Amino acid sequence: MSLDYTNDADLGKKAIEEVLEVYPDKAKKKRAKHLGTIESDGEGASSCGVKSNVKSVPGAMTVRGCAYAGSKGVVWGPIKDMIHISHGPVGCGQYSWSQRRNYYIGNTGVDTFVTMQFTSDFQERDIVFGGDKKLEKIMDEIKELFPLARGVSIQSECPIGLIGDDIEAVARKKSKDIGLPIVPVRCEGFRGVSQSLGHHLANDAIRDWVFSRDEVTEDGFTQGAYDVNIIGDYNIGGDAWASRILLEEMGLRVVAQWSGDATLSEIERAPKAKLNLIHCYRSMNYICRHMEEKYNIPWIEYNFFGPSQIEKSIRTIAKQFDETIQAKAEEVIAKYRPLVDAVIAKYEPRLKGKSVMLYVGGLRPRHVITAYEDLGMEICGAGYEFAHNDDYQRTTEYAKEGTLIFDDVTGFELEKFVEKMRPDLVGSGIKEKYAVQKMGVPFRQMHSWDYSGPYHGYDGFAIFARDMDMAINNPVWAMHKTPWATKEAAE
Repeated sequence: MSLDYTNDADLGKKAIEEVLEVYPDKAKKKRAKHLGTIESDGEGASSCGVKSNVKSVPGAMTVRGCAYAGSKGVVWGPIKDMIHISHGPVGCGQYSWSQRRNYYIGNTGVDTFVTMQFTSDFQERDIVFGGDKKLEKIMDEIKELFPLARGVSIQSECPIGLIGDDIEAVARKKSKDIGLPIVPVRCEGFRGVSQSLGHHLANDAIRDWVFSRDEVTEDGFTQGAYDVNIIGDYNIGGDAWASRILLEEMGLRVVAQWSGDATLSEIERAPKAKLNLIHCYRSMNYICRHMEEKYNIPWIEYNFFGPSQIEKSIRTIAKQFDETIQAKAEEVIAKYRPLVDAVIAKYEPRLKGKSVMLYVGGLRPRHVITAYEDLGMEICGAGYEFAHNDDYQRTTEYAKEGTLIFDDVTGFELEKFVEKMRPDLVGSGIKEKYAVQKMGVPFRQMHSWDYSGPYHGYDGFAIFARDMDMAINNPVWAMHKTPWATKEAAE
């Protein structure tokens, strides 16, 4: 049973005070800047005032990733017809191997390589003498073993930046030798404060090494009036496919979707589209801004989580085109409304009034808020691993006043917030999943949908509602008391 936090506007502030009490003064002062609640200024605007995108407090167990994770695991890794080399010791490549569920169409090991691991497997001698020669040999082996690969990216790990391997020189030389584009990415893990810098570096690599190429893949592409790009959708469980279905039903033509189920030729043709539709703002806004500045392609954010945001996004996208697209957009909304009504009728009685706490990476803590609210649920807390200030400002547009907001939360802090806010459901990542479940609190893995999905689109909303219901109303929770319930019973 969760607390009725709506009756205590200061519950979030009290939870923050209790968390901060255990810290030494210096750590307390630093962490206090990253914790807050959404407050209205009385004139219709809201803010949460938390500080973000700064280094984690030493000694605190952050769940952030590194720049390498942001580049290889998010932006470049899902591009299916390229081989992505983890250049450095085997550990980083092994840990990031097939970590996310980036669905794709293709024959693995033949023309598609997303779930395969390629590493230069640095040894001590490579640290001493450098790995340039080894990297060159890898390129020759790739050309021989995988003749259908359309390109290669070099994802540099920490030692590369420390020993000074010239991966750019290798890329230029071997690109001529093997006749394939080779993209070096300076995404050494120690750079920046989180994986967010890795996104930026990966975007810059696309700008400098893909868009600037003199020769691009000839695939017979011709421009159309309704061409759009899906940017920043990684096709977790098929999300990009679900989004693409709706856009194509509206009459638009998706000429590129990346990086989930993307090909190199799709990225190369992206500057020829009429509009960029960006889903994960944090990871891909950089390249969208570049395309706007250089190629005059406008971009807008869209949100296909939950029917209210799907309808809003469809209409916003349609306004960028003529009346034909706008009319078809309304037809799409009308077509799926019976499905939405049926899903809400089935699950809202089971979920209405349930509270949710979210702690995820990029866009989801704000994008999924309204999907929960479409089912009658409430968000009592939300936070990001690697967000920037503008992400939090956008969150205030979705979340209600008094919502607890936390940035780069530690394991201790999250557990205490769960104890104090007592949500009916926590949505976070794999690192938090089992600790929360051991506390007796239902949990959904919101990085990869707990091996379910898709969650985007109308069909995805039905899956989303089913999964939340299964998590919250699973009878197993009646057999497991939370620590605070046990404590209260003893007292």
